[in-house]
Parts: sequence; C-alpha cells; structure tokens
Amino acid sequence: MTGPEILDLARQAIYVMLEVSAPMMVVALVVGLAIALLQALTQVQEMTLVFVPKIVAIFLTLLVALPFMAQALHGFMILVSQKIVSG
Repeated sequence: MTGPEILDLARQAIYVMLEVSAPMMVVALVVGLAIALLQALTQVQEMTLVFVPKIVAIFLTLLVALPFMAQALHGFMILVSQKIVSG
C-alpha cells in the first residue's frame, strides 16, 4: 500500500468512528443540557443527579443504534480485509 492509500484508510477509519459514536454523544449532550437546565431552574446542585439519567439514556441509545453501528463497522472491516488480501 502506498502512502495516500494508508491516509485514505485512516481517514475512513476516523469517519466510521465518528459515525458510530455520534448517536450516543448527541444523546448524552441533549440529556446533559436538559438536566443542567433543570438544575439551574430548581437550584438543585447535586452532582450525582447528572450521571444516572445520562447513563440510562446512553444505554438505551446503544440498544437502539447497535444494528446501525454493527453494519458500519462490518462494512469498514470488509474494506480493510479487501485491502489486506489485495496487498
């Protein structure tokens, strides 16, 4: 493999990583902002209040997005395998 092919493969790997992690990051951001707004409105500054809803939301998102994530990783692994076989 030449240098540009390796860089292209690395770029695709970063894109797949962002594509796979984006649903959970967006959900964590939205839940975190909602809880921060709720804490600001009620003036309840409990630090542990943020973690439990965020973990539950991320877990539920993981269950929903798992087929999409598996398909994206499977497609990338096939591409890498083809590059390895072709030399």
